[in-house]
Amino acid sequence: MVASQGAVVLIVEDEPLIRFNILDVLEDVGHVALEAGNADEAMVLLKSRNDVDILFTDVNMAGSMDGIQLAKRVRAMRPNIGIIITSGMVRLDPMSLPANTAFLPKPYQHEALISAIASMTR
Repeated sequence: MVASQGAVVLIVEDEPLIRFNILDVLEDVGHVALEAGNADEAMVLLKSRNDVDILFTDVNMAGSMDGIQLAKRVRAMRPNIGIIITSGMVRLDPMSLPANTAFLPKPYQHEALISAIASMTR
């Protein structure tokens, strides 16, 4: 599976093995994958780059904010960025999420993530 035009995806995940795996999968299909281990690192990266198309964040992680707080801050800062939130601990109602935001419950299939990114970048 090859993406027609790769998106720039910021992966925010505190588990290194999961983060590296997602990074490899996204790069294999033609996306540019950036990584952050927590929301604070993600905010620093987002302030230094204006080319991020998609934020893919876990809900539960260490740092000054969780993935939901990060998503709200990013949405306020960059209304056009696509946001995908994932968690194995909580279930979010997709109807309660802001526009252009998707929820992927863990464990998810890589194809579901790739599909969610594709639907946000069309």
